[in-house]
Amino acid sequence: MSTTRRSLGIVRTTPPLGGHVMKVGFTTQDLKRVDAHFGWAKNLAIYEVSTEGYQFLEAIQFGGKLEEDGDEDKLTPKVEAVKDCAILYVAAIGGSAAARVVAARVHPIKVADAPAITDLLDKLREVLQGVPPPWLRKALQKGQERSFDFAEET
Repeated sequence: MSTTRRSLGIVRTTPPLGGHVMKVGFTTQDLKRVDAHFGWAKNLAIYEVSTEGYQFLEAIQFGGKLEEDGDEDKLTPKVEAVKDCAILYVAAIGGSAAARVVAARVHPIKVADAPAITDLLDKLREVLQGVPPPWLRKALQKGQERSFDFAEET
């Protein structure tokens, strides 16, 4: 059985975030925590993040067979869903899926203990307000029409 995809986005009632913005994805079962293996995730939550804040953009729901079964075809719609993201937070990810995500120029980050998505967004925002590490600078270059203005190190 193939994986089905359903997407729920928001209609903006507030202006887009100012400054430089990137998209970040999260594998989640409950839309609140990073608590899902990439291949088995029921949902992907997509947010915009900048130094000014973050906002929810879209929840992408996947149906069909989501348990471990060796079926690589179920990865294609998930990789397609995160291709515009700079970063993807996961509870776990298999080698084949990680290779596909990296090939799409998305930086996967494995986290433990099912952290809240909002906690991760707050931490990422703090890092963006300072001098991001080299791996994050590289991730930020993906799809950016504008470049980030990073604080200079003193």
